[in-house]
Amino acid sequence: MPISEFQLIQQYFKAGAAAALARPNSPVRCGIGDDCAVLALPAGDELLVSVDTLVETVHFPKNYPADLLARRALAVCVSDLAACGATPLGFTLALTLPSVDELWLADFASALASVAAEYDISLVGGDTTRGPLCLSMQVMGSAPTGAAILRSGAQPGDLVFVSGQLGDARAALNYLEKDEAQLSVAEQTLLTRYHAPVPRLALGQKLRGLATAAVDVSDGLAADLSHILSASGVAAVLAVERLPLSAAITETDPARAVEFALSGGDDYELCFTAPAAYREQLHAISLELNLAITEVGYIEAGAGLTCFAADGSVHMPVAGYQHF
Repeated sequence: MPISEFQLIQQYFKAGAAAALARPNSPVRCGIGDDCAVLALPAGDELLVSVDTLVETVHFPKNYPADLLARRALAVCVSDLAACGATPLGFTLALTLPSVDELWLADFASALASVAAEYDISLVGGDTTRGPLCLSMQVMGSAPTGAAILRSGAQPGDLVFVSGQLGDARAALNYLEKDEAQLSVAEQTLLTRYHAPVPRLALGQKLRGLATAAVDVSDGLAADLSHILSASGVAAVLAVERLPLSAAITETDPARAVEFALSGGDDYELCFTAPAAYREQLHAISLELNLAITEVGYIEAGAGLTCFAADGSVHMPVAGYQHF
């Protein structure tokens, strides 16, 4: 007899939600099982909300492993909270399935519970329905009133920074369909960056009061920085030779490493702007978190993004982001 929606939720998702309720100081007062979840917003904080949808063959490959999909889907959504300097509270999941595969569901639910615990965020509700494989996740977080980092605060004279390294996830698309046993160490490193992005929550929270604007790098540095420029009404200049590139990408595809870093997407690093006076504080944060923070350009009056190569020529980013 086919499993019902109620049974599916009870069997695969409610147990993890119940565990979250039992955690000390959990913000979840009421989770899965009611018409609405109830979250306790910390005193003096504002609520931050974001939603992302991932569709099979658009945002992830067909027959993508359930455990990798769970980890990747939640990380992508939580990254939006990181960009705003938020502390995670809870998330909802609307899951569309072509059919009920209980082995797939078990792998998915187990991985989802594991990664949610890593980010200290609780599944508090959602919906299931039948159709092409699709996930919509809404994440909720909090930040002190007025402290959320938005895209609209960049000012002329600010510097542009990025965390981590760029381009690896785009480079990994070349290896998604290959047997991992036949891949080099560098190629496997790139695949890990695609399968398991790491939302920079700790960095985002430490940037409150320092960064004037921020965005997570989902569609490529050029495109995502341009969102800041548009929202802030300013222009930016980037130095291409400063882009932080990994040893893996320079080994596997050196000719396109810069292209991937500027236009590739799926890195889920943070791009942010901050006054030059905060250079030393940002260096200290980099050491504390053991996370590279690289100065790649600056903000100026005007509009648009200009990228300069090391020889002084203008470098034009490749238009159009390929998910996979």
